[in-house]
Amino acid sequence: MQAVAPTSDSARYAKTIEVSKRIRWEIDRDVIKSREFDFKKKFLPDGLSGVSALDFLSPSEQRTLSQIQGRTYANIFGLVERYIGAKMLELSRDHWLGDQVALEALVRFTDEELKHQELFRRIEAMIAEGMPPGYQFLPQANEVASVVLSKSTWSVLALTTMIELFTQAHYRSSIEPDADLSTLWKDVFLFHWKEESQHAILDELEWRREDAKLTPDARDAAVDDLIALAGAVDGILRAQSAADTHYFVEICGRPLAAAEVERLRAALLAAYRWQYILSGVQEPRFAELIASLVTPAQSARIGEALAPLVG
Repeated sequence: MQAVAPTSDSARYAKTIEVSKRIRWEIDRDVIKSREFDFKKKFLPDGLSGVSALDFLSPSEQRTLSQIQGRTYANIFGLVERYIGAKMLELSRDHWLGDQVALEALVRFTDEELKHQELFRRIEAMIAEGMPPGYQFLPQANEVASVVLSKSTWSVLALTTMIELFTQAHYRSSIEPDADLSTLWKDVFLFHWKEESQHAILDELEWRREDAKLTPDARDAAVDDLIALAGAVDGILRAQSAADTHYFVEICGRPLAAAEVERLRAALLAAYRWQYILSGVQEPRFAELIASLVTPAQSARIGEALAPLVG
């Protein structure tokens, strides 16, 4: 049987394999290393949490709020990696009898996402031991994955690319420079970032490959799917920000005025919208990529859909 010729992108797929092998890490050996979280330190940095703007909270209360947000931040990544791993397994089918380099890259991608899910399950259990009971992470991974995977592949890859690009941006701009974070929490996202850097390259390759298959009408429908997915993400954020507000009010140790609770709720929702949607949409690499794939009218439609979240 004649061998199937590699694709023109084989070199980029191959590079992700080379880097994946070189930076490969293990949860216990490299990340946790028998350590515990330092609850005298912040988890999520101010550049993402926005807690410093809540001037009615004391420094210790701001630290507690950053830890709640950091707990949710880790859980959100564990959540989205459920659908991402499944989608990459599905996409690998296109390469089964084709480019074996691309196939290996996507299989390694999936393996790493499964490892990340295990890491974040471990992190949640460890954080739960150090915080008062009552925290709830509301979205269910399988239910969310089912909703996401029901949408077009183009829209799912667009969402995934955005997530994995903002993961890198968050680490470089906010997490890495902040010396006042729990060392273990910071290391979790250092090692996560190392592998996500390769995943973002594969996301782009697969997104462009999918885009090349679409008719203009199919792409237009996929843009609608992407807008729907952004709305679904916002629904998750509205529910979780309300739950996290309630948890903070319960554990902060003093009564808060109704106006303070409302400020807290609004600040958490704004922070979560920035963390999981707006920082991704505004990330330069993502903005450039999606602009190259959609028409100006479609881009305007996306912007109009996101406009209410900015306020």
